[in-house]
Amino acid sequence: MSDARVSWIGLLCFSFNLTALGQTNAQLKTSDTELVFEAGATAPRIVSLLPPGLPKWENRASENLIASVEISEKKVPVQWSFNREASQISGERVAFVYDSASPHLRLTWEWKTRQAYGPIEHEIRIENLDNQEIWIPMQDSLAANWQVDLQSTVEHLFVEKGANTPSSVGTHQVAITGGYHWTGTSSTYGDLSNDQPREIIPWSLVERKDSSSGWYAGIEFSGRTRIALSREKDSLQVTVGLNPDPSPFRTRLKAGESFETPVVFLGGFRDGSDGAGNVLRRWVRAVLGNPETWKDSNYPLVANNSWGGGMAVNEEIASRMIRDSADLGVDMFHIDAGWFRGVGDWYPNPEKFPHGLATIADNAHQHGLKFGLWVDWTQAGLSTGPGALNARDPKVRDWMVTDIPKDWQPEPFKGQTIDLGVPEAKQWAHNEVERIVTDYHLDMLEHDGYLVAHGCDRSDHPHAAPDPLNKCIHKAWGSYWVDSTNSTDVSYHAVRAYYDIYSQMRKNHPGLLFEICNDGGRMVDFGSAAHGDYFSITDTYDPLSNRRAFYDTSHVLPAAMLESYVEKWPTPRIENFRYMLRSGMMGWLTIMIDTNSWSAEQHMEAKKEIELYKKELRPLIRDASLYHISSRPDGVHWDGMEYWDASQKRGVVYAFRGTIEAEKSHTYRLNGLNPVGHYRLKFYDHSSPDRTATGRELMNAGLTVTLPMQNSSELVFLEEQGR
Repeated sequence: MSDARVSWIGLLCFSFNLTALGQTNAQLKTSDTELVFEAGATAPRIVSLLPPGLPKWENRASENLIASVEISEKKVPVQWSFNREASQISGERVAFVYDSASPHLRLTWEWKTRQAYGPIEHEIRIENLDNQEIWIPMQDSLAANWQVDLQSTVEHLFVEKGANTPSSVGTHQVAITGGYHWTGTSSTYGDLSNDQPREIIPWSLVERKDSSSGWYAGIEFSGRTRIALSREKDSLQVTVGLNPDPSPFRTRLKAGESFETPVVFLGGFRDGSDGAGNVLRRWVRAVLGNPETWKDSNYPLVANNSWGGGMAVNEEIASRMIRDSADLGVDMFHIDAGWFRGVGDWYPNPEKFPHGLATIADNAHQHGLKFGLWVDWTQAGLSTGPGALNARDPKVRDWMVTDIPKDWQPEPFKGQTIDLGVPEAKQWAHNEVERIVTDYHLDMLEHDGYLVAHGCDRSDHPHAAPDPLNKCIHKAWGSYWVDSTNSTDVSYHAVRAYYDIYSQMRKNHPGLLFEICNDGGRMVDFGSAAHGDYFSITDTYDPLSNRRAFYDTSHVLPAAMLESYVEKWPTPRIENFRYMLRSGMMGWLTIMIDTNSWSAEQHMEAKKEIELYKKELRPLIRDASLYHISSRPDGVHWDGMEYWDASQKRGVVYAFRGTIEAEKSHTYRLNGLNPVGHYRLKFYDHSSPDRTATGRELMNAGLTVTLPMQNSSELVFLEEQGR
């Protein structure tokens, strides 16, 4: 048994009441992270963060607890006092409780460990114990002021979402020097305004370059959030939580209700960003992932998606694609947009599917395939069919985030968003999703569009009312969306409703898969990771965009959860065809091409690659450590990715050659190997003779791959032979 496991068992056996020992300090520890906490008289704080065996990070600031509330439109100060008797510590949980006598509030500052490794989670809960309605201001999830050496070189790493299309940077590594001020934001809408900075996956890593160690923090919430870093001299301030802009944020607490900040996690790491990522990805799988999904050895899947033909999908096309999918060895047939009567009218178009969708699903099942379906289920349209979400219906109008003009028309597959934070809208949505899954015999449900409201101009919804003097209504993709001082509160309520719906669906349909699309990568976050099974990581599907989006997102999320859509792309040679497929084969693979259009040679090659993916690559994508062994892909130079599973003593290197004629060879320095071990190298496409090399050679001198053709690829399999 490992030392880490022994330590974990010892901690679980340890629990006591603070009153008995009269102490105000506590500690939680995993094999990667050690946090020390202090309960001050009026506010708690993190004392220190220690990646075991590495330099300590010391925090000089207490948590910023809310200092006032609003009652009957009047500002009332809050005085917090530590409640030693109500507070608790155990080996896996620390909960410091603070009370306010008038108004009568209780605040719980809680930390939890859920695995013997990885980060530690944190949440703040504020309960209204008063007998009247109270409005509370912004409460950050986490705030700290880390002390840094004036001479220390500190670096910040953050990752953009691949929403719409990956940018030219994507993964940012920036030196944190004096005067550094940065704020990264995340929402469910992504970068709709081109003049705004691109949104981030809500996570950031800070590294001391002299020790390749440091800390990272992430947010388990899909709404409007932000992470802010600021350095002045020896002070590095960090704030994590909901996005306070546009300000001022306020949210209602009725008597007996509670407000919970988004759960965040904080972890220490060693061995650079890949060292952090290999722990975090494993932790996300174990803590946030759906056990029913991960216990299936066929996850991640190979899917065939109908969007290669756009909105034209019909019964004949679907039947033909199902037959070809089965012949290719695909796991799932997925009908994308175009199957329905109209936006908001989520019933099959009788002209396209005269026998309905259940017969298509049954056909797929008879061919050994799962069946998945695209639905934009929070979008209202103008259909008057029975069961449709009609934007002109007075009931539906009251659910929508804003009124629409008389001449408004929905887009072909997007309409106007309803506010899921409205209890009646939430109930309708739950019933509709349940009907769709049950009636159409689904194995997978994909949600797209702007599922969660970004803002709302209604004053009679559960969220705060907008400020009429600080409100903007925008139009994008035929949909109107609102930005005002209440936007974060709107998002907060809508996200929690979305989570409730999917949590209930999980209970009702344990084997059901959820794809998080949301316009291709606009909801890539840890909250969605806890409620879905995989992500569409970008809305641009060429080989370079797929590899860029994967390179970025794989820093923080399990590769098996990262879906690349492979679209039609020029492939004059079979080597280019393999390059196209493999650019989407590093995580979940979805083919978005009419495969019936492939030549006999391409069909045979695709069948071979899919078999290779399922037998050799999928186990590594699921279980192996991942290393970014090249610069981010630019399509010009070489790029690559390494998987290495130390427990199975096997791995693979994905090698991609760019377009520079002179660069026929490239050397990759590998990671994670045993320096004295001997490794058998198998070049799958026979670009070089198979050979044996030591781990030290592969990590220091590197692995050289030679490819004569531009836009081509190679897979190099590694197997440890012993010493």
